[in-house]
Amino acid sequence: MMLDEQLFLWLALLIYVIAGCTAVVTQVFHKKFEKTLLLLMLSGLILHTISLAIRWERLGHGPFNNMYEILSSNIWSLMLFFSIIFWRIPKIRPVAAVILPGIFILFAWIIMIPAQDSYLPATYNTIWLFVHIGFGKIFMGALLIASALAFVIMFREAEIAIQYFSALPANKSLDELAYRFILLALVFDSLMLLAGAIWAQEAWGRYWDWDALETWSFVSWLLLAFILHLRLAFRPGFVVSSVLTITVFFISFLTFFGIPFISQIPHKGAV
Repeated sequence: MMLDEQLFLWLALLIYVIAGCTAVVTQVFHKKFEKTLLLLMLSGLILHTISLAIRWERLGHGPFNNMYEILSSNIWSLMLFFSIIFWRIPKIRPVAAVILPGIFILFAWIIMIPAQDSYLPATYNTIWLFVHIGFGKIFMGALLIASALAFVIMFREAEIAIQYFSALPANKSLDELAYRFILLALVFDSLMLLAGAIWAQEAWGRYWDWDALETWSFVSWLLLAFILHLRLAFRPGFVVSSVLTITVFFISFLTFFGIPFISQIPHKGAV
């Protein structure tokens, strides 16, 4: 079963790489491979889903306990979220050339981590854990899209590779769309924190303890709220908005993938 799990994961990686190369070729040579690209992403997602399902069945818990599982499940959720946006919002499809290479970096990271088995403590296994993680994945997906749009705006403002993103709407429209995704991220970040507090009460007997992951999650929430307030109150320029969006993405990224990496478990708590 372990070999089957790894086989499907490697096949998913291969399809994701082909999809990423297709996205870059589409932008560099101004080709129209959008349907092919969507089909590739969905094919990779199916293979990745099978890999996660095999692991889930074998271990008896979801893929969110050690760093290998956290990376794999978050790559899956980011790809799923972006695939839905790619399908539903055609005008921003060119940002695939920015997003997919970033996801490759995560996949390169997961390859370097041993695929060790993990076992979920009984106190963790409540419905609120799934609710908490589900909200978190939507939060990161929305923030990923906003950050990709922010990167494109930064490239354009710096007059870098403008010709490769000429098919995208004007910076004003991209900035407005990024703002909407940041708002969506704040909503689901708030829900993630609330669900996480309820889960922590059931798992450890306390709602909040200011451990590293909780603290930096709250910092991310504050920065998201600050960005939205700044936009409404002061209407900063495209560059300032983009820098703040990219900053909160990297803080959230390090919270999701950095803190668990240096900890034995995602949260330090009494199990």
